[in-house]
This record gives sequence, C-alpha cells and structure tokens, in this order.
Amino acid sequence: MDHPGLPPQPSLRHFDHCPWLYADQATEEQRAMQRDVLRAIGGDTEIGERCYVAESAAVFPDRLRLGDDSYIAAHAYVTGELSTGPHCTLNPFTTVRGDVVLGEGVRIGAHTSLLGFNHTMSPDRPVHQQPLTSRGIRIGDDVWIGSHVVVVDGVTIGDHCVIGAGAVVTKNLPAWSVAAGNPARVLRDRRGDAGAATPASGVRPEAGRASGGDPATVSGVGGSERGAGTRGPGPSPLALARFAETARAQVAEVLDRCWDGERYVDRPGVAPTVRAHCDAVEIADLLLGRVPEQLSAGEHVERLRGLQDPKSGLVPEFGETVPTADDDGFIGEGAALYHVLCVGYALDLLGTALPHPVAAVRDMTARQLLVRLDSLPWDTGAWGAGAWIDSWSTAAHWNLRHGQGGDATLESLFGWLLTRADPWTGMWGTPSAQVGRLQVVNGYYRLTRGSFAQFGLPVPYPERVVDAVLDHARDARYFGSGRENACNVLDVAHPLWLSTRQLGHGTDGYRSGEIRDWAERQLAAVLPRWRPGQGFGFGPGTAGPGPEPGLQGTEMWLAIIWYLADLLGRSDELGYHPHGIHRPEPAHQGTRTPT
Repeated sequence: MDHPGLPPQPSLRHFDHCPWLYADQATEEQRAMQRDVLRAIGGDTEIGERCYVAESAAVFPDRLRLGDDSYIAAHAYVTGELSTGPHCTLNPFTTVRGDVVLGEGVRIGAHTSLLGFNHTMSPDRPVHQQPLTSRGIRIGDDVWIGSHVVVVDGVTIGDHCVIGAGAVVTKNLPAWSVAAGNPARVLRDRRGDAGAATPASGVRPEAGRASGGDPATVSGVGGSERGAGTRGPGPSPLALARFAETARAQVAEVLDRCWDGERYVDRPGVAPTVRAHCDAVEIADLLLGRVPEQLSAGEHVERLRGLQDPKSGLVPEFGETVPTADDDGFIGEGAALYHVLCVGYALDLLGTALPHPVAAVRDMTARQLLVRLDSLPWDTGAWGAGAWIDSWSTAAHWNLRHGQGGDATLESLFGWLLTRADPWTGMWGTPSAQVGRLQVVNGYYRLTRGSFAQFGLPVPYPERVVDAVLDHARDARYFGSGRENACNVLDVAHPLWLSTRQLGHGTDGYRSGEIRDWAERQLAAVLPRWRPGQGFGFGPGTAGPGPEPGLQGTEMWLAIIWYLADLLGRSDELGYHPHGIHRPEPAHQGTRTPT
C-alpha cells in the first residue's frame, strides 16, 4: 500500500523486471512477500543476503546457490544445478539449465540461454529416447554476457570477458576476451582497450549497483586480434600470483585459528588430531618456508617423534591404542597406519625422521606380501586396497632410511602391480554401476603415490590411465557443480600429472587439450573458495572433514592448485612448491630403490 505524502511504491511486478531496485526500495511487506517466494523454491537451495528472485520466474532447481546481492529476474527459467558468486544477475527471460557455475559479478542479458546439458544423437534410437549428458558451463568473475546469447554445454568463459548480443558460444573463451558472432570468436582483448567505450546497453546503473544491462553490440574492433587458442580460460598470471600472495599473507591467521592452546585441530570446535598437526607443518613449510609459530622447531620435532609406538612403529590417534596385527603381521588401513605417511613427511620437512622402523612392514616376507595383495578388496573397495599399498610402501620407504627395509619385498610389490594392472585402464580394481570409477581412480592415486611416484618408477599404460581418469572426471556425481571435494579432484589431478610426465605434456601431448581444459576449469572454480583467514574447506561428501574451512582442506587444495597449474605449465606463477606428502618428485633417493 502507498503511504500518503510519499511517492508511490514499486510493486513486486515492478521489482520482477527491475530487481536492482529491490534492496533499496522494497517495503517490509514486500520483503515478507519475497521471503515467501524464496521459501517456495524447493530443492537444495541456499540464498545469500539481499537477493531477489522474481515470482514470475520458473525456478525449479536440483541445487541452487545464489550469492549475496544477486537476482533472478522476471520469467527466467532455471533448472538443474546453478551456483553463483555475489553480484550475479539473470535478467528477464534468461534460461539457465543443467550444471552451471557463475563467478563473482556476472551479468547475464535478457533472453540469453546457458545450456549446461545436452543429449546424444546416435542413430540407434529416436531423438526423444537419447540419454542426457552434462559437462557443465563455467563462467569466471566480472563477465558481461549480452542479450540473446547461447552458451552450450562444456564451455568455460574466463574472467573479465564481454560477449556481444546474439553470440553462440561453442568453445572456451580466454580471460579478458571481447567475443561475438555465430560461432563466437575472440575479437580483441579488453586490456588493449583502456578508455574505450563499453558496448552500449542503454541502461543506467542505479546508485552504484550494476543494472544488469546487456552489451547490445560489440563494435569498434581494434588492436591485435587474439585467436581462441592463444591462451586458455584459466586464471590469469596475475590471478594465480595474487591468490598465492593472499594465502601467504593470511596463513599465519589460518594456523592460529586451528591452535586450541595445546594442540592443533582441523578447525575450531573439533578435537585435536595427529593429522591436524602434520597439516599445520605442511602448510607453513609450503607458504612460509618455516615451522608453524605456535611451537618452536624443537618442540614440533619432539611432539611428532613422540607419537610413534616404539614396538610396532605405528602412530595411533590421540587417546587411542595401537591396533593389533593379525597372524601374518598385517595391519589394516586406518589412522595408525595413515599417520606413518603424514607424521613421516612432517618430520621429513622438519629435517628429521620417525625414530623407529615400522615392524609389521619390516618383518613381512615377500610371500606374505603377495598373499596379502591377492586378498585386498580390489573388486569392492579399490580405494582401501590402494590406500593400504600407499601406507605399506611409505613405511617401507622410511624403513629403508633406517637400513631395515627389504628390497626383495619391494621388488615383489612392483612385480605384482605390473603384472596385475588392467591393460584397458592402466589401473587396479573394477568399476561399478553404483559408484562408477570413483573407487578405482581414487585407489589408483593412493597406490601410485606410495609406490611408483614415491620411488620414481614409471607407471604402466599411461595413455589408458589418462583415458580412464578423464572419463571419471566427467561423472557429475563427483564433479558436478559444487560437488567437487579435495580428495576427488586430487585423485584426478595427480594421475594426469604423473602420466603426462611420461607421455610428454606439451600442447601436442596425449589428449593435452582436454587435460588443459579440465585443469583450467578446476583452477577457476577453486581459487574463489579461499576463505579469508580460514583457508579452504575440504568439500562435500561422506569422506573427509566436510565443507568448513580447515587445515586438511587447506593443505590438500594448496597442493592441488600446484598440480593443476603445473599441468598448464604455470606452477611458477604461484611461487610455492610442495615438498611434503604431496611432493611431485620421488621421495626415495637411496641407492637401494628397486629396479
């Protein structure tokens, strides 16, 4: 209702078409009505502050993440999975379907379609029976897309791009591109147009808030024309360097946040863990080149060395007892065995080592090892099987430093692995309909990290590994919008990195374009997830500590970012290099490495 003596108040229908007015002009009654609209959306929905969704919009998401100060205007059509950063706008009659991720400050013009899905067209069945596919659409920060644009599935648009009205975007666009046409092509680089007029929209920004107007045309072509292949759509060198600089400036705050006064916790409010202490050492070494300042170097060493059980060589969790070995001296995968990895590498960064050998590994004969390898759950639990080999191999690596390793046993391990690798995938284990390749690929990372990578040996069938990993990376259950966690991304990035080092990783390397596209998309997605003073969250899923920022997520994502950047030949822009558990170089430098 309008108030006497005051100008007429805009109706909700007015806000539907001019939603940038809502935050400043809506009455309390209109805000209550908008809250009802938001509550009625349904699906897995999170709406930020000062957002507006038009009542006339058809918003039926499976998953919706709308960042602060964003809006969906009149008659927009939104289905599938949409995730936006802050200050994103979907103007009237836009269509956003499938798996779509927008960065910060993205403007989508009226009548534009972002189609993050497709279906096949094989001749064996009618079109209406073809299965759906989805590679997803990724749009970076500060992007302006004009009216009547179509962006098809699988496209990544880099930061700071401007897309002219009516364009049909079928291929990735590099950061800073000004593009137009059908199919869209790069006309110039925005950075070469300092002071040039932005394509006219005819809409005036209101009170400092961008209006969401559309670039009506892209005219005035000038400067040097850049081909779409000159640079990928990943973060610019400045963006990578700026991220590393930001992380380095805030890492002391991240570590202090996870110190409870006595010990390290993964994140505030949870119990201290052995891994949290190791992650703190890894993070400080990676970004600062020194030990975490909560303890002196000597205190770090004393605490971590004191965690190892002298008899078994295992490292139990705080408050837990050392697990009992079976008749063959076998210890199953668990915290006590995993800590052989993380404590061992943390001590290695501190210039020392575990004080005792791992007895169960030292005393296992080659025959016992082969029996155990045969009995691991390769068909039903390839991740657990690979994790056991990672821990066993790393324990053998530390034992060799004590002069108590067994070269014959290690040779048996590598002989078994080389003769059991599947020549069609290069991996160990069997995919399933329930989880796809998840167990197999994640198990491959753990297995090869502790064996072939740690001892500097080539992996078998590297081309088939690349094929299998890229196929897994298209599985929307794990790599759909907002579903990526550190474990799953690392377990793709490292096998790709390891295999391409054998195959050659230049622009003409095996499936190099697809590898680069995947790495660029992942980098563009992960860098904005850094939380100031808190670091990275591990991510969603049943494994790991969850989405809240903590030490494990921070340590893993920092390493992942390095691998992704190195797949692009750009890791030097970060100014850091992993030296601990996720180090790219072989860890075992002794003369007794098996051949």
